[in-house]
Amino acid sequence: MVQLCSIEQAVDDVLARLPAHIHMGLPLGLGKPNHFVNALFQRIAQLPERRLTIYTALCLGRPSLGDGLQKRFLEPFIERVFGDYPELDFLAELQKDNLPPNIQIQQFFMQPGSLLHSAQAQQDYVSSNYSHAARDINAAGLNLVAQLVASHADHPDRLSLSCNPDITLDLFPMIEKRRAAGETILIVGQVHNDLPYMPGDAELGMDAFDLLIDAKDNTTLFSTPNMPVGFQDHFIGLHASTLVRDGGTLQIGIGSMGDALTAALLARQADNAGYKALLADLNLSQWAQLIEREGGVEPFAKGLYGCSEMFVNGLLVLADAGIVRRKVYPDVPTQQQANDGTLDEAAQTDGISVHGGFFLGPRSFYERLREFPQSKRLEFNMTRISYINELYGQEELKRLQRLDARFINTVFTMTLMGAGVADQLEDGRVLSGVGGQYNFVAQGHALEGARSVLILRSWRESGGEVNSNIVWEYGHCTIPRHLRDIVVTEYGIADLRGKTDAAVIEALLNVSDSRFQPGLIEQAQAVGKLPKNFRIDPRFADNHPQRLQAIQARHPNLFPEYPLGCDFTEVERDLLRALNWLKSKFKLSEILELGKAALDAPEASQYPEHLERMQLTDTDGLKEDLFQRLLLTGLKATAQ
Repeated sequence: MVQLCSIEQAVDDVLARLPAHIHMGLPLGLGKPNHFVNALFQRIAQLPERRLTIYTALCLGRPSLGDGLQKRFLEPFIERVFGDYPELDFLAELQKDNLPPNIQIQQFFMQPGSLLHSAQAQQDYVSSNYSHAARDINAAGLNLVAQLVASHADHPDRLSLSCNPDITLDLFPMIEKRRAAGETILIVGQVHNDLPYMPGDAELGMDAFDLLIDAKDNTTLFSTPNMPVGFQDHFIGLHASTLVRDGGTLQIGIGSMGDALTAALLARQADNAGYKALLADLNLSQWAQLIEREGGVEPFAKGLYGCSEMFVNGLLVLADAGIVRRKVYPDVPTQQQANDGTLDEAAQTDGISVHGGFFLGPRSFYERLREFPQSKRLEFNMTRISYINELYGQEELKRLQRLDARFINTVFTMTLMGAGVADQLEDGRVLSGVGGQYNFVAQGHALEGARSVLILRSWRESGGEVNSNIVWEYGHCTIPRHLRDIVVTEYGIADLRGKTDAAVIEALLNVSDSRFQPGLIEQAQAVGKLPKNFRIDPRFADNHPQRLQAIQARHPNLFPEYPLGCDFTEVERDLLRALNWLKSKFKLSEILELGKAALDAPEASQYPEHLERMQLTDTDGLKEDLFQRLLLTGLKATAQ
């Protein structure tokens, strides 16, 4: 029977009932009960005779304010969006390499880029596939699980794992087996008022918990604001959208490239004439056969089924638009159902249009889920990660559900031989983690009719320096080249499956930026991977941003800056464009270069609201004067 208690009583009980070394598992992302975690962390930090190891992933913290113009922009925005969100105490100490000696944090996925400079985080990172995390955490000696849950007045004796059934449901059978052998393993829950109550697999009886904190959490849920989608990402999403087959299955990840794909699919459905006109202007003749065979450009008559480890905002937007609507059966249909015609009826009444393992998104995403009646939320089945990320276990059912699957994931670098890099820098420092990317790429090869699609920007610019994201070689890979399949950049589609090395190199050169093609060709020729007389097809010799920007200007309605909504005010949107432009064009540490740029600044009177928002209306000293002039320069350069 569940015991109701305060946070401090829960900490007392955990310390009394568990051995000196506590091994605590926390959900990935949103579902951490931060107040309880902080109380236990602070208590054990004062008890040198005790030890605490935390196993988790994606520890969410407010973005770093930085300094200068960035701080002036972020400070009021973060206060407005994150409010009283309780930061994890251990995260602040981890970022400073200042964890107590008796506490260790092991993560298999990090908030991208946030812990690059933490030696403790880098040393204690565990490189595991998402689908193996439960196995590895259990084997490490897990004896405590703590999680935020949702409640509903219509279900007083039940709770929902809501945003995070992913690993918890996989752990429960392992925990029960160990309990049967006499081990003590505690499960602690705390209800959060704003977590959507997700029915289905995520629902549990209250007796699944040993301790339930008798105080609902009313603090702000962590959210990921909708960020702007630039022209590179829009063209990536546009190309990728042509590979999605009607009646198929879709998996997409978080970020602006995923948002761009969502925007393109929305246009394909709602403005098909405009969508096709844009494709014609872009000229996809090189990939017409591939698109006809694997995807399509028509509206979705059958709809899509979503199967994604992360139930992202884009999938919900696509569901609202009637694109994600293909329902799948919860069980393998019988021959009798097929014969008597009850198959379609069962799908309509019991069918699921999205399987997800965890969710995280903007505040509007949580609000939309809370607004739905339970009958609608039943279509979004939050479930264990092993069901989504692996084929083994109910494989017959999964194959029936995952028709014509398109697993679309982001990488930041591709090698010219077809290896993808998504989680780690060349020097070994981990940016994020492999998560489920490998699992989906493998499914892209294992499922009949499925394809793995890796998407990336072909180039990047920082501090005025432009570099190619397609390189000859890199010191690390997330996806090995023997699993290469389809790669999409803003310049087009590279179908790599079953191709020779020379053909793979040529296909990736065709979607590379033309500023870097000669150097890449030279490197491939130097080691004999391309013939000495190789010349790039003239059709791909004009892969320049200016060509794409000209196409964008002819179809402005199909390039929304915030296709899934916006958390910024109109003035903040202007400021964000200006600040991103400054960051890309100038090294902010080079004062002379900045000073020259500021000479072209417009008059302050042209942007009074923007300067007021950045507290630069009246400047005080040379530094603030330079800030003002730089900001005005950026605003002028990015004016729409």
